[in-house]
Amino acid sequence: MKIGVFIPIGNNGWLISTTAPQYRPSFALNRTVVQSAERWGFDFALSMIKLRGFGGATEFWDHNLESFTLMAGLASVTSRIRLFATVATLAIPPAIAARMAATIDDISGGRFGLNVITGWQKPEYDQMGLWPGDDYFARRYDYVAEYVQILRDLWDTGRSDRKSEFFRMDDCRLSPRPQAPIKLICAGQSDAGMMFSATHADYNFCFGKGVNTPTAFTPAAARLTAATAITGRQVTCYALFMVIADETDDAAWAKWELYKSGVDTEAVAWLMRQGAADTKSGDDTNIRQMASPTSAVNINMGTLVGAFERVAKLLDAVASVPGTEGVLLTFDDFITGTEAFGARIQPLMKTRAHVVPSIKAA
Repeated sequence: MKIGVFIPIGNNGWLISTTAPQYRPSFALNRTVVQSAERWGFDFALSMIKLRGFGGATEFWDHNLESFTLMAGLASVTSRIRLFATVATLAIPPAIAARMAATIDDISGGRFGLNVITGWQKPEYDQMGLWPGDDYFARRYDYVAEYVQILRDLWDTGRSDRKSEFFRMDDCRLSPRPQAPIKLICAGQSDAGMMFSATHADYNFCFGKGVNTPTAFTPAAARLTAATAITGRQVTCYALFMVIADETDDAAWAKWELYKSGVDTEAVAWLMRQGAADTKSGDDTNIRQMASPTSAVNINMGTLVGAFERVAKLLDAVASVPGTEGVLLTFDDFITGTEAFGARIQPLMKTRAHVVPSIKAA
């Protein structure tokens, strides 16, 4: 099973809590996390893009780096780990995104990939005059499908003359082209999102669900498999989980309960309002899960809590879900969490027995 880290490009990572670690994002922080991940044999690192946060007492995600430039910097200080940036398709024209990707492909020696998002939080784009109107909610996969086709044209052939509803390319050129195929990731959870991924992507993220229920995302993985049966393409699933681990189960659960006790209700309320804004597409599965009050303290992602040995067994169970190629991990504390995964969890995982880290545990 492959392992990726969803690096902390925004403040406080993925915990919307006053009692969780509080920090601002920086290149130095993300360099430390990604270099540690590379030494321990992680397969990839991915950065999101967030253009407006949720506010509240924690100013959650009000402070963010930019994804492409961050990954370009990380490409220059790593040598093996694969790097994925995220493109805000409403803010960056496809020809520019294609050129930025080709540049980082060059910096990284062919280790670059791209996470493609449609954009669901209206205030992120409205603040810049880029929101195309609420009808976009219903057409966003049509828009991004044309976007991706232009990316592929330029990367594969160096030119695009594609003329479609949303874009008009007129002998658009790209050179140099990427030296290696640029893999695309998407995160569609609805039927429409799964079909988009099955048609255009190489991988699809599926949200883990619940606490210590590592196979609860099985229905989502099955829908992706059904969609690929229609398109005839191989697209695999990566499940998203937060790891909260410690020496003992009690110690790990104490941290989880502490984080939940400090949930930033104002920031969560903002998330819920934005999650309810899409009344047109019927494609809000992912957003509704994120905004659910059940465990909004970490955006309702699947959460693995316990002693190192327990978390190792839970991660091995993830690999049992058909169609799953790996996991994308977040941590309550990214520096100690990445190190603990490498030194204490990974050696206990049957699905990572093949990994030979370039660092030895102390």
